[in-house]
Amino acid sequence: MRAKYAIVLLVVITLVGSSCAYAHHSFAATYYIDRTQTIEGNIVEFLYRNPHSYIKVEAPDDKGQKQVWAIEWAGGAQLAEEHVSRDTLKPGDHVIVSGNPARDAASHRIRIQNINRPSDGWKWSGVVR
Repeated sequence: MRAKYAIVLLVVITLVGSSCAYAHHSFAATYYIDRTQTIEGNIVEFLYRNPHSYIKVEAPDDKGQKQVWAIEWAGGAQLAEEHVSRDTLKPGDHVIVSGNPARDAASHRIRIQNINRPSDGWKWSGVVR
């Protein structure tokens, strides 16, 4: 009888743990997944890390005021599989970024879909998981 309770407890713990992991990836809670926004500016910082990398880009908002935008990207391990390294982007690089805007417009965040560096034609396009 104890083994039966232990199995039930293990199943419950597994289900609760897996739902928490899935909830972490609910981008719809933070971003408008049905909208796209494009910004153009210069990279201030590239944070190449797990679970998500970020590019900070200084670019104007819809009122023309310079803002530092936090661009959410995939983690370092996933980016490495796509031949993106911590040296791919540098502060000062001029980029054009498109992606899903944050639900809170004041946060100046975007979930990346595309990035283009016009100076040499480098591009990335994909899905952040």
